[in-house]
Amino acid sequence: MTGPAMVDFHTHTPAWHTGTWLGGAEFGPREFLSFMDGAGIGAAVLLAHDGLFNATPESNDELAEFVAADRSRMVGFGTVNPRNANAVAETERMLGELGLAGLKLHPWLQGFSMHEPALDPICEVVKAHGGILLSHDGTPPYSTPSQIAALARRHPELPVVLGHGGLHDCWREALALTVETDNLYLCICGTPPYAARHILANAPRGKVLFGTDAGLSDEASQHYAVARVAEIDGWGITEEQKTDMLVTTPRALLAGRLK
Repeated sequence: MTGPAMVDFHTHTPAWHTGTWLGGAEFGPREFLSFMDGAGIGAAVLLAHDGLFNATPESNDELAEFVAADRSRMVGFGTVNPRNANAVAETERMLGELGLAGLKLHPWLQGFSMHEPALDPICEVVKAHGGILLSHDGTPPYSTPSQIAALARRHPELPVVLGHGGLHDCWREALALTVETDNLYLCICGTPPYAARHILANAPRGKVLFGTDAGLSDEASQHYAVARVAEIDGWGITEEQKTDMLVTTPRALLAGRLK
């Protein structure tokens, strides 16, 4: 089911302000689109590169410029640190002025709790712009599906995505919370194949996405992403499940964000 319609819901821009991968090879929007073509990916959600450790307005600016190279195939999710005094204003700017489609959070590496009240006004801004919140999950004790689901339940009209489907340790929890929480979605990204197969067999239809984590560190992540897409055919899932995960669900959730 790879091809023009497939959506990779979890990728990263490289350190484009240097014009390179972190490993030194030249890499910009043209190279990223070429990678997508080679992997059979039609469109991708790209996450801001600096947000993992140091959320800055500049990283959101660079992300917006990166995806502007082809908004028919690339959608950007910017980031803020909820503890920063300008977090609400920057969320408004990146979704309004910059035209980004969502917010990426990483509570473990950004150093905050998903239970902090500071997140609530940020979520309200994302909701007001029709955006999506995607959070790193699967890393106890800071980024568990239960913690993220609690935030989703406080904002029932905001789509919230578990960015890694629970990884190796929390995927059962991720599945259970996705079943129980109407506005919670699960992205299979780093989730082991046996878990992915079980998730797809038991999750509500229209709640499961797929991501490769491409672009996170260096050029080797491209090769991992290509292999990750190719291995889907060995998961033992149905064609209907593949289509839902790779095409129907992500495109419905993005709802016209791909121009």
